This record gives sequence, C-alpha cells and structure tokens, in this order.
Amino acid sequence: MKQKILSSLDSFPYFTTEAIKQLLGDESIAAGTIQTALYRWMKAGQIIQLKKGFYMTRRFYENHRSDVGFAPMVSAILIPQSYLSLEYILQRNAILTEMTYPVSAVTLKQTRVFENKPGTFTYRNIKADLYLGFTITDYLGIPINQATVAKALFDFLYLRPWKGSRRLASYDLAEDLRLNLEDFLEEDKDEFATFVGMSKSRKMDQILKNLRKTVWRL
Repeated sequence: MKQKILSSLDSFPYFTTEAIKQLLGDESIAAGTIQTALYRWMKAGQIIQLKKGFYMTRRFYENHRSDVGFAPMVSAILIPQSYLSLEYILQRNAILTEMTYPVSAVTLKQTRVFENKPGTFTYRNIKADLYLGFTITDYLGIPINQATVAKALFDFLYLRPWKGSRRLASYDLAEDLRLNLEDFLEEDKDEFATFVGMSKSRKMDQILKNLRKTVWRL
C-alpha cells in the first residue's frame, strides 16, 4: 500500500476502508489487504482509530486537536444522529465548573461510550419527542448539532434519577448538584420551562418548581 495514499488522507477529518478503495481506484482490492495496511499504520502511530471502520491520520489529529471545534466534530463523526448536550454544554457555559467531563451528547440511538485518542465520548438516549432544542453548525465540513444551554440543562436533569426524598421543601437542587444558575437568562428560563411542559414529566414539573423556589425566585 503506497505511502502517498496515507498522505492524501491528511486533509480529511476521517476516512474509512471504502475511501481507501476509492483512492486506489481499484474496487477489487481484497479487504484483507486494506486491513493489513490499517493495522500497520496504527501500529506505527500514523493513524488513529475513532471507532470500528473509522480512522483519522495522526497528522490531522496533531494539526487540529487544539481547535475548539475538534472534539465536537469527533462526536458528530462517531454518531451523526446526535447533538452535544448535558455536562459538556453546561461546563462550556460555566454552569458546571468543578471538574472535567467527557464530551457528552444525546441521541435517539442506544446509550454508548467511545474511548479513543481524542478522548471519551458519551451518548445518552432520549425519546423522539424530546430530540430537539439544538442548533447546527459546521466544522471542516462536518455538521455539528449543539443543544442550547436551556436544553442541555433540561437533558441533564431529565436523564438523572429523581428520588422522592428530594421533594422536601428544604431541598435545594441547584446547590446539591453544584449548578451555577443564578445568571441564567430569562429567555433561557422560559425555554427550559417549555421543554418541561413538552415532557409531560411529573419529575420535571417538580424540578422546575424547585428551581423557581430556590434559585430563580419566582
């Protein structure tokens, strides 16, 4: 397998075995031949496996790993039908500040975790009716879906267990979870309340009442 094939992949965010076939211009090449080349490249540290069948060259990784959009792009490559949310978005908006979290996303697919060279990527399942509340951007040609801060907070609380004892009047949810919600904008509060209504969840109704009583003072 010629080295120039690998070099030609340096400008792509990721590649697959099919991409290599296309570059070779020979659809009849044996799959075993390509797998052998991939194994050798990985062993030599020239490529990184993102997940089964998906790879990135070491040069691309080194050139872009410090970019703000790099981790979100990798998340979108791993599961395209997903949007960044939960701890990742809350941390980027200074709502969660006490520790470093994996890149977290929400999907209609099953809950999964990927660990690779770029990092740890977690995906939580949510029902189709609540798969919304995100914007779409682009990084190096890869579409990236990203939750609004209100939807990220909703997802974070909706997907957490809610114990009956936490219904007590003295319980302060935001303080317990170390959520910095004092500066939450009014439009974000309204958006959060909209998602609570859409969820038809008794738990989320209780959470909204708790936040309005303890931190939003409504």
